[in-house]
Amino acid sequence: MKSPEDYTDDPVLKKIIRKVRSGKRIREEEGIALYEKAGLSLLSLLSEMVRRRHNGDKAFFNRNFHIEPTNLCVHNCRFCSYHKSEGDPESWEYSHDEMLDMVRKFDGMELTEVHITGGVHPSRDIRYYGELLQKIRLLRPDLHIKAYSAVELDQMIERSGMTTGQGLLQLKEYGLDSIPGGGAEIFDETIRKRICPEKTTAERWLEIHETAHRSGIPSNATMLYGHIENYSHRIDHMSRLRELQDRTGGFNAFIPLKFKSANNPMTHLGETTMAEDLKNYAVSRIFLDNIPHVKAYWPMIGRDVAQMSLMFGADDLDGTIEDSTRIYSMAGSGEQNPAMSTGEICRLIRDAGFVPVERDSFYNFIHTFAL
Repeated sequence: MKSPEDYTDDPVLKKIIRKVRSGKRIREEEGIALYEKAGLSLLSLLSEMVRRRHNGDKAFFNRNFHIEPTNLCVHNCRFCSYHKSEGDPESWEYSHDEMLDMVRKFDGMELTEVHITGGVHPSRDIRYYGELLQKIRLLRPDLHIKAYSAVELDQMIERSGMTTGQGLLQLKEYGLDSIPGGGAEIFDETIRKRICPEKTTAERWLEIHETAHRSGIPSNATMLYGHIENYSHRIDHMSRLRELQDRTGGFNAFIPLKFKSANNPMTHLGETTMAEDLKNYAVSRIFLDNIPHVKAYWPMIGRDVAQMSLMFGADDLDGTIEDSTRIYSMAGSGEQNPAMSTGEICRLIRDAGFVPVERDSFYNFIHTFAL
């Protein structure tokens, strides 16, 4: 069997290989070198080393569903296929009762998490969104509530007149357990001005997540890739996440989000190849040495690429979803009605050579399935 050193004569890559083998952190310029110089075979081997160091031969999933309260949004990001304006026939803004009916649809089902995120509504405030959490908690006290991206939180907390810490603690009292990683996009300010100029700044996104972590609210982190950014922008983005994780330890997982080109003003850019997607998973896993999990969100990239990502550093496939999200189907994802049974997820994981583990939202094991 070949060792990683057999795949390159490049002295920079050989130095990186030695660092990865010994568990040492790679620098930003070394992360860029991996993107630019390393082939997929080498990246698979290196990311597999790091993946197994964190999670052995386990690959995770949970039983979850989504609620997307509205696709009305005060922002109009250039990459977004989800945003609609008020009065648009494809827009929606669900009431509390409508969203509680979505929860009731899963009565009797052994689900463990509800994921709530959507557009930044122009008028709904922290009380509206907090009372929704409270009602869900009363209806399904067993569910972990992961809700509201930093961009949504920024708007609702500002409207409330509270500080970030006060707003997050108020939502925690209402029933918030953790927050998702959406809205990060790419942190580079120049790129951000071109693709989402009205949106919450990178500094503010990081501040909200840091405050959440210090308030006992863990979160995930994301990165939107495959549009006008380059490798240095991706590494800068991950470096800022890594630095925050060093301070707080509050990120559970990192989720690379692929730019999908349908139905938005950036359609002309097209999309990255599968090889680029796998490269990105691998470099993410190697560079983000202090974030325990890398998630391949299968409704975005499809089941086949998600399965292959397990051999390029990813260790989590998200969950069953239960056909409850439209964000990526509106952007042209092949998964138009995303839902997978536990049996289907387990087969994907087993066929890639890993042990399926059903987890809760904090990555505690619920059930380990036989290989």
